[in-house]
Amino acid sequence: MTTILAFHAHPDDEVLLTGGTLARAAAEGHRVVVVTATDGHVRAVPADREAPRLAELRASAAVLGVARTVHLGYADSGHGPVLYPDPPGRTRFVRADAEEAAGRLAAVLREESVDVLLGYDANGGYGHRDHVQVHRVGRRAAELAGTPRLLEATVPRETVARLMRLARLVRVPLRFDPALLHTVYSPQAAVTHTVDVRRFARHKQAALAAHRSQVTGPGRLSPLLRALVRLPAPLFGLLLGREWYTEVATAPAPRTADGTFRTAR
Repeated sequence: MTTILAFHAHPDDEVLLTGGTLARAAAEGHRVVVVTATDGHVRAVPADREAPRLAELRASAAVLGVARTVHLGYADSGHGPVLYPDPPGRTRFVRADAEEAAGRLAAVLREESVDVLLGYDANGGYGHRDHVQVHRVGRRAAELAGTPRLLEATVPRETVARLMRLARLVRVPLRFDPALLHTVYSPQAAVTHTVDVRRFARHKQAALAAHRSQVTGPGRLSPLLRALVRLPAPLFGLLLGREWYTEVATAPAPRTADGTFRTAR
């Protein structure tokens, strides 16, 4: 049994980028862990309350078959020109010391004896500052923990263009500047793994629906998420039935005196 850990910026990212892969891995008997850097809240959350989006994350994880969820303790940095001050008692993830954050993630990697870490590509997908930070922190954590394999979630730019055309055809609302296609995600040539997750389209769609605050709220992506959860499952699978990764060479774990590998400390 392999242990797979998916490292994400916010609750709901685990569905959109890797949900089918996680559901498939869990169904095939692997242990699946999800770690989010932030709780998904830009505004301050009262100290005596859990961030609501973390409960939604657990509900989503249950649908996907995820065995454990972990929050690293950072606050959402938000997306857009304004980077707000840190909320009381917490640091926005983009302002976090990358080495410290990598140490927190590496501790979970070691605790779980993770075989495969899923991170983000160098562009952080569409460029969200927290996603770019996930890329940096994920790579460093893999080094610190001696994690054998690192796969970075992405979408081929050519596929993004096709999905945009298909989404318009089926009237899924999208706000995406085609000019960004040269700077977001990764070129097809960089992709090393394409995972067919169409059999798990219903799981992925139900997990997305579990993020109720994002689906029903006023956020900029909410209209798109509402449209996606309402699609017939076969059509949802047509749009989101494949997931892509770029495998990154990782430093080998240190050897013990008898020549076997051990986890880095």
